[in-house]
Parts: sequence; structure tokens; C-alpha cells
Amino acid sequence: MAKIKLEYLWLDGYKPTQNLRSKTKVEEHENFKGTLEELGNWSFDGSSTQQAEGGSSDCLLKPVAIYPDPARINGYLVMTEVLNADGTPHESNARATIDDNDNDFWFGFEQEYFIMDTHTQLPLGFPIGGYPGPQGMYYCSVGGKNTHGRDFVEEHANLCIDAGLNFEGINQEVASGQWEFQLFAKGAKKAGDEIWVARYLLDRLTEKYGYYIEYHPKPVKGDWNGSGMHANFSNTTLRTCGSQEVYEKICEAFRPVTKEHIEVYGEFNDQRLTGLHETASINDFSYGISDRGASIRIPIITVEKGWKGWLEDRRPASNGDPYKIAGRIVTTVKSANI
Repeated sequence: MAKIKLEYLWLDGYKPTQNLRSKTKVEEHENFKGTLEELGNWSFDGSSTQQAEGGSSDCLLKPVAIYPDPARINGYLVMTEVLNADGTPHESNARATIDDNDNDFWFGFEQEYFIMDTHTQLPLGFPIGGYPGPQGMYYCSVGGKNTHGRDFVEEHANLCIDAGLNFEGINQEVASGQWEFQLFAKGAKKAGDEIWVARYLLDRLTEKYGYYIEYHPKPVKGDWNGSGMHANFSNTTLRTCGSQEVYEKICEAFRPVTKEHIEVYGEFNDQRLTGLHETASINDFSYGISDRGASIRIPIITVEKGWKGWLEDRRPASNGDPYKIAGRIVTTVKSANI
């Protein structure tokens, strides 16, 4: 028998931005294979996470995805959904509302974030009482003058890959101390699972470095880029239709529900979606081929392949919940009159 460390991860009930929570269950297993079938539900005190009242505080954790924990011996990361005591989905459980049980929707999320120094409370590269050089030389830079935090970012990438996430890349972003990683998954729920597990590994790693991650979409005011979580998405129709008309009808389906999308695309997103710094205005809706200033960008490679590919919604903020974002996109695409 071996002692197995199971780190159960869940989202709390804070509004409008939920937070990751986790706790460890140690179980004895013989020949543990790391499958969901070997795991049971667990409970937690929902009154401490704004998910229950003190007089009836138990909430349940239902495992929905499991990954090896690369930083622990015999360790696993268990992504869960929060259930009420009667086994129904908790109101904070956005994953359970996603209408993609056949995994027809594929998502590629681009998670931007700032690495913050816990001592200065500033992004890496920012001097106390001042600013670094203006934007221009940080994006995809090389060298100690403009590149800050590479060791940390590389270690996070290795952790994600070792955990079995479909991790697709990293790059330094436009502002000093700002980075991005990319994940791709077939299935909207799985895409959300992998972003949350990657965020967990990112946040946990900061404890070793004396950093913390700032997911606010505009942590540095002024002429500095904000942070988004661009959502690249497709379904069978988008991947195979070969029709500009169909693409335009799907894009137009987003126009009348602009407000509904913005409501789940992240808190403080109005500070980022200004129409500047490679964003569309939060008050407008637009789409265009290869247009990074549009709400939805039609990638040029999609056009070159005869209108077979994907779309990129550039509006989601870095602090958005990928479950809510994916769920809203799935609903809108399915509503298109094609």
C-alpha cells in the first residue's frame, strides 16, 4: 500500500471573481493508476468560502479531472465541481452549466498575467517610485535589461507539461513583468479544467519565489497594456464549413448578446477594453480578418485555408473564469442561424 496525496481544487463563492481553494487528502492505495474512478467525493466548510451558511455548512467536492502533481511524491491534482449537500450543482459551479457534453467545441486560451514582487508590490522590472522604459522592447524580449522572471516562467511551463496539461507555449508580453501561456483542449469543460490547474501551479510556485500573480486586467494604469485571456474556439461547423457567409453569421450571433458576454468576461474589464492597446471598446462589437483591435478576430490562416478554422474572442479578461467564458461562447455559437 502507498500513501497517495490528493490535492482537491475548487472555486469558491466570491463574486464577481472566484478564487481557487485547495486541500490535501492522503489515502492509502494499492497500485493507484491516477483515474477518476479511484476517487471519491469529499466535503468542505462552505461557510468559509461564501458557499454556505454556518448552520448548514457542508458542500461537496466532485472530482472531474485528475493530473499528476509534478512537485509531490505520489501526488495528484484533482479538479472538482462544487455540489450542494444533496448532490445538485452549487450556484457557483459554472462548469456544470456548459452545454458541450460531446466535446465538439475546442478551445485555446491565452492566459496573460503580471508577475508581482511581494516586497515592492510592483511588476517585475518596475523600480520603486518610478517606471521602467516605455513599452516596445519587452514583448518576446531576450536579455536581462528587458526580460524579467524567465526562470519562474520556465519552471511553471515544466510543471504544467509534467502534469500532463496540453501546454502549448509561453512568451513575455508587451509590458514589463507581463507574461502569457497558452493551453489547448478538445472540449469546453476540459479547457476550463486545464486553465484552472495551470493557474493553481502558477500561484503555488510564487510561494517559493517571493512573487504573486496579478490577474487584474489593468494593474498598471496609463500607457501600459492590460492583461486578457483571449479565447480561440471552434466547433465542427467552423472547422469544416468553408464558407465566409457562415463565419459572418456566427460572428453576428455575438452582437445582440454583447452585454451577456461582457458580464462573464471578468471584473474591471472596462479598464482594459478601451479601444486602445490592441483592444476593442467595451461598448462596441466588431469582427474582422486579422484585426487585433476587433472584438472577434478572424485569423488569417482560417481565411487562407478556405474558411476552415477557428475564431478568437479577444474580449475576455485575464481574471475571467474559463468555464463561464467557454459556456457563454458555446451558447452563442449554437444560437447562430446557419
